[in-house]
Amino acid sequence: MTNFKTIHGELRGVEFRTLYSNGKTDGCLVKKENILNTPYGDLIPQFEAEDMGRRQLKPFYFYKSGAIKSVPLQSQTLIRTPIGGIPAELVTFYESGALKRIFPLDGKLSGFWTAKNEFALAEEITVESPLGSLRAKFIAIQFYESGALKSLTLWPGEFLTLSTPAGQIRVRTGIAFYENGAIRSLEPAGVVKVETPVGTMTAYDNNPQGVHGDLNSLEFNQDGGVMALKTVSEEVVITDQLGEEHLFRPWLKDNPCGAERKVVVPLKVRFSEGRIIIDDRHESFNMAQCRVEIRPFDRKAGDPAYSCAG
Repeated sequence: MTNFKTIHGELRGVEFRTLYSNGKTDGCLVKKENILNTPYGDLIPQFEAEDMGRRQLKPFYFYKSGAIKSVPLQSQTLIRTPIGGIPAELVTFYESGALKRIFPLDGKLSGFWTAKNEFALAEEITVESPLGSLRAKFIAIQFYESGALKSLTLWPGEFLTLSTPAGQIRVRTGIAFYENGAIRSLEPAGVVKVETPVGTMTAYDNNPQGVHGDLNSLEFNQDGGVMALKTVSEEVVITDQLGEEHLFRPWLKDNPCGAERKVVVPLKVRFSEGRIIIDDRHESFNMAQCRVEIRPFDRKAGDPAYSCAG
C-alpha cells in the first residue's frame, strides 16, 4: 500500500491503481479511512465493504489531469448542492471539480441483492427544481457544470405530476432541463395529447430505454414547443410536393414470451428547422412543401412483457 496526493487531500492506504500513459492515476482502491475536503462537504471514500448491499469494494476514478472523476463513499453522506442537501453513496465530478452526478444509493445488484432490495432502501428526497419542490425516490440527480439542475432519474414505480408546456403530465423514469431551467424532455407515464407543428398527436413510449432521466421520449425546445415524441397510437401520412404518399407507422415485433402475441415498437417523430423527421427511417420532409396527416394506428398488440409466467 502507498499514499498519493489529490487536490482534495492525500489518500493513504492505496492498494491498487492503474496509470494513464501520462503517469497520472486512473483509478485506485483504498484500504484505510481517508477524508477528502471538497466544497460540497467532507467525503470519506469507501475503504471496506460493510453490508450485503455493498459487499464489493469499489474503486474511485480520476481524469488524466489528476482531477477526481468519481468517488464511492463509505457510508451515505449529505452533499451540499445548489438544490439543497442530497444524501449520496456515489458522487461524480466534472474535470473542473464541479458536481456532475449524485447517486443516493450505490448497491451491487446480483442474484442475492436485487433492484427490489435496493428500492426498499431508497428514501424519498426533496429537491428544489425549476418546477418547484419535488419529492420522490431518485436514482440519480445530474447537474450542469454551472451547477444548474440537468436531470432527475426516478426509480421504477415512482411518478411525479408536473406542470409542463403541454399541461399537467404524470411522469415516470425522469425529467431533464435546459441550463436556463426550461424542460428539455420527460417520460410520460401514460398516453398524453400534445400540440405539435403538424397538429395534435399522442405521445407515449411503451418501453423506454435507458436507466437515467437524461434522455426521454417527449422533448421540448427552449420555447416550450414539442421538438420530438414517440407514439404507439398513431401513424403519419406525408404527401410530398409531387403528390406521392409516404406512410410511417409504429411496427410490430414478436413478444419475448412467444411469437403468437406481438408488441408495438413506437414511431419516433422529430421537428427541426421547418422539417418533420422520421428518426427510425432517416427521412425528413419540408413541412411547408408537403401535407401531413395524423391517423389512428390499429396496433392489435400489447406492451412488452417482462415476465413469461402465467
